[in-house]
Amino acid sequence: QVQLVESGGGLVQAGGSLRLSCAASGSIFSINAMGWYRQAPGKQRTLVATITSGGTTNYADSVKGRFAISRDNAKNTVYLQMNSLKPEDTAVHFCAVDGRPHTTAQAMGSVPHITYWGKGTLVTVSS
Repeated sequence: QVQLVESGGGLVQAGGSLRLSCAASGSIFSINAMGWYRQAPGKQRTLVATITSGGTTNYADSVKGRFAISRDNAKNTVYLQMNSLKPEDTAVHFCAVDGRPHTTAQAMGSVPHITYWGKGTLVTVSS
C-alpha cells in the first residue's frame, strides 16, 4: 500500500504562483512514475504533469511553459510549481502513482494505469 498526501493548495489571484507537494509513504520502493491530475467542478479528471523516478517529465499542453513538476526521491516527494496561474486552473489537484514499474512519463500521461490517488488539494484562481 502507498499513501499520498498533497499540500500547498489555496486561493491565489490570476498571474500568481503556488507550489504543490505530494508526500508518499508506505510501499514506496515500487514507485516509478508519479504525476498530478486535476478535476474542475462538473468536469472529468485530466492530466497535468507526470515524472519518472529518473526525472523524465510530461505535461498537458495547457500548462506547458507555466508549470514544472519535480521530484525528490530521497524525500519521497513530488512537487508541482505553478506559475502564471489562470482562472481556468481552478480545480482539485490530485497526486497519483502509476502501477507499472517500467512505464514512461509520456505513457503515464497518455494511457495511465493509476494504482494510488491522493485525496486532493484545492487550487482556486481568482480573476
